[in-house]
Amino acid sequence: MDHSYPYMASLTREPFLFYEMRATAKRMSEGISDDAIVKEIVEQNLFQYPTEKSIARMAKACIKRLHALEDETLVSAIASRPADAAKQICLYAMMKQSRLLREFMVTVIGEKYRLRDASFGKIDINTFFMRLQEQSDTVASWSDTTITKLKQIIARVLVETDYLDNIKADHLNPVWLHPVLENAIRRNGDTAVLPAFHCFSQEAANE
Repeated sequence: MDHSYPYMASLTREPFLFYEMRATAKRMSEGISDDAIVKEIVEQNLFQYPTEKSIARMAKACIKRLHALEDETLVSAIASRPADAAKQICLYAMMKQSRLLREFMVTVIGEKYRLRDASFGKIDINTFFMRLQEQSDTVASWSDTTITKLKQIIARVLVETDYLDNIKADHLNPVWLHPVLENAIRRNGDTAVLPAFHCFSQEAANE
């Protein structure tokens, strides 16, 4: 695991945001500057939020998350690929930005796929956070409210990306790693995350 960046609770303010990420990626892939993207999203109220301040803040959050991908092909794919592929790339963007989510997806979800254990429940998320609270002073300092919110957001992310059928599901679905994302992950030397996407093969995918 990469321990070079800290655990942050920013997911409580910046959850999955698929619609917002898609709209932002479309403009970014057209070569529009970051400032111009924010201006356009705010002026046209593209996110349909109640206040300008919240639109600007979330537009900047999406831009930051898209830049975290460090891969223009993936930004374009979020903008133009079918929803299932685009959502999977949005999940990867979150994992690139959030050490918390990355470790959950690799150590909990990836390990379950590796062991062919499809069972899943709140206990899996609770155990993950209990372990983190023991290991990290930062996570241990978060309030119960923050931890509860993070657990809810992670569960919703799993539903949005079809790992779970719904919030109360008791089993993980098998997922299929889209070639556009698999190739980018391998190209960028980030193969440690592949188990999170139910991928254990060594050879690269074909587009």
